[in-house]
Amino acid sequence: MSEAAIKTDTALSSIDEILEDVRAGKPVILVDDENRENEGDLIIAAEMASAENINFMAKDGRGLICLPMERAMVERLGLELMGRGDNTHHRTAFTVSIEAKEGVTTGISAADRAKTIQTAIDPETGSYDIATPGHVFPLLARDGGVLERAGHTEAAVDLARMAGFSAAGVICEIMNDDGTM
Repeated sequence: MSEAAIKTDTALSSIDEILEDVRAGKPVILVDDENRENEGDLIIAAEMASAENINFMAKDGRGLICLPMERAMVERLGLELMGRGDNTHHRTAFTVSIEAKEGVTTGISAADRAKTIQTAIDPETGSYDIATPGHVFPLLARDGGVLERAGHTEAAVDLARMAGFSAAGVICEIMNDDGTM
C-alpha cells in the first residue's frame, strides 16, 4: 500500500468517506478516546484482507494484527477465549490464535495471514479448517457493537457490516517509530 493511498489532506473523515474507503479495501485509521487506550488502529474489512494490506499493517502499523469477529463466526470455528474475558484492563476478548490448515506455509507471511483470515471468515469453513495456535489473533466482538463496548474490535466489525461486508475486520495498532504507543 503506497503512502499516496492514504488520505492526508484532512484530520477527520465523515462516516460516508470512511465507509467508501472500507468498501474500496483501503485501510482506515480509527483513534479511540484519550481516556481509554488512546491508540490509533489500522482497520480493514476482513473480506478485503490481502497480502498487500496485511504487509502494510505489519510494516507501517507495527502492532499486533488481529481478526475481530462477531460471535456466530467465533462459535462456527469452535474458538475458545484465551482468558476469562475480564482479565485485561479493556476486556479485549482474545480467542486462541489460528492458522489455516491448508494453503499456507509457515503461517507468518503476509500472504499466509491473509489466507488464514479468508479461511476463517468463509461461511463454509468450520473448526476442521483451522489449526491452533497460529499467527492470526481472533477477537470476539461484543454483541451490540460500539454501543455495548467502545473498542477497536467492535468498531471494526461495525464498519465492515455498515460497508456491506460480513461482520469481521482486521485491525493493527499503530506504534511509534520507537516502539511506544
